[in-house]
Amino acid sequence: MSLRDPNPSNGRRRKRVAIVIANPATSTTTGWPVGFWWSELTHPYHAFHETGYEVEVFSPAVGRCEADALSDPRDPSGYSATDLVSMGFLHTPALAALVERTKPVTEIDVGRFDAIVVAGGQAPMFGFEKAVDLHRTFVAFYEAGKVAAALCHGVAVLRYARLSSGEMLAAGKTVTGFANVEEDFADDAVWTMGALPRDRHLMPWRIEDELRKLGANFVRSGLWRGFAVRDGNLITGQQNFSGTETANLVIETLGR
Repeated sequence: MSLRDPNPSNGRRRKRVAIVIANPATSTTTGWPVGFWWSELTHPYHAFHETGYEVEVFSPAVGRCEADALSDPRDPSGYSATDLVSMGFLHTPALAALVERTKPVTEIDVGRFDAIVVAGGQAPMFGFEKAVDLHRTFVAFYEAGKVAAALCHGVAVLRYARLSSGEMLAAGKTVTGFANVEEDFADDAVWTMGALPRDRHLMPWRIEDELRKLGANFVRSGLWRGFAVRDGNLITGQQNFSGTETANLVIETLGR
């Protein structure tokens, strides 16, 4: 569902975007429950809604999704306390309900949507390998000439997305995603907390390393700076502070 369009388009068909969030998973490195990241859903949703787009929310395995605790502005840690966009989303019943009953990725009709956006969080790193319907759908958007976008750890989908030719979608593309410097920062944080021994990493693999191995031109901005890049109809965002930047590139590509 989507809230009322604030910018009616004089009878023209509104652009439609499918946002995919990850289903709950368990980290194989920490044993902690992991999920999607609120700002990577809410900030793109807000940007698309303000532009007059229709937005629907999906997940690979359908049903209720859970966010990473640190991404919740109400979390006692205060890590995301200044994220007023997510706070507003959480306190709008019609929007909060979107996460309670996500539709399966298999119900995304590529012909009906103009773009797909895959949000991140920690769960994609542990669950996307088996999300074959998501891999196929992401590639279907790309090969149809429609916008295929992913941000932060949602860029994990590119480790598995293979074109109909058998080639990896990411090969030869300029992309970004959760960068090694940010993985280093996250590792150091959990090491400092004593939550992990220093010979173990928070993530089972790293997006920057793996995409480079696939032949992608991986680029990034500074540590925790909002950043997104477009290569044709492939759009990628660096990390959880890049939701708006990613959405804006989608909007720039599709038009209003």
